[in-house]
Amino acid sequence: MSNTTSPQRFSLQGKVILLTGGAGQYGRGLARDLAETGCRLILASRDKSKLEVVAAEERARGYDVTAYALDQGDEASVLALRDQVVKSHGRVDGLVNNAVLRTMKYATDPIEKWRESMRVNADGILLVTRTFGEIMLKQKSGSIVNIGSIMGVIGPSMMLYEGTPSEGIMPPDYFFHKGGMVNLTRYFGSMYGPANVRVNCISPGGFYSNQHPLFLERYYKKTMLGRMANESDLGGSVIFLLSDASLYITGTNLMVDGGYTAI
Repeated sequence: MSNTTSPQRFSLQGKVILLTGGAGQYGRGLARDLAETGCRLILASRDKSKLEVVAAEERARGYDVTAYALDQGDEASVLALRDQVVKSHGRVDGLVNNAVLRTMKYATDPIEKWRESMRVNADGILLVTRTFGEIMLKQKSGSIVNIGSIMGVIGPSMMLYEGTPSEGIMPPDYFFHKGGMVNLTRYFGSMYGPANVRVNCISPGGFYSNQHPLFLERYYKKTMLGRMANESDLGGSVIFLLSDASLYITGTNLMVDGGYTAI
């Protein structure tokens, strides 16, 4: 019988991992943490120049990181990335759906902003997941991790923002596609499970970025750990779900929110 507690089960050494995004709020920390596992890390987003900076920084630390261009709402761009990855690496062991486009602030914004959001954040998640999922199906192995949000499982708490510059700003598209991501995770988890391909979601809480003191005071009081997330708080969960240590976990949504939604 294999040693189920062996540290090797948590290793991503040599695995090919694709992270969409990689230079933004969550992405930069994830890129660092994933690179440090010893995987062959691929970063992909629309702004390749920003990713090239990240990749260069990680290569300077001795890690295997490359950057590619990707418009995830465009099928031709997704397929082109697939072909590049297969040509360069031959396989894909893990996919982290992290990239997001924020186009809306209010429910009254022009419908064109909603449509652009859906093109990237809904159409794009489907395109990327099924395109790289098909590679994993052929391999009969792989893990997909979707980066959701607590906003996918709860409604907005408007009182947090009262008296701050963000009062009244509440993008409806974000709630819509993050909620859909949770159930799309279950859908693909069910579809891909027989081929030993796992699909999971993590739902982070709020990320600290020098928010207004009133907001922070209220948020801290609503969170069991009394703080917001930082760039070091997501990597452990993502690495676990990508690794062999989570081989019997699929279709789940892990709350990584400091206990916010448990109160």
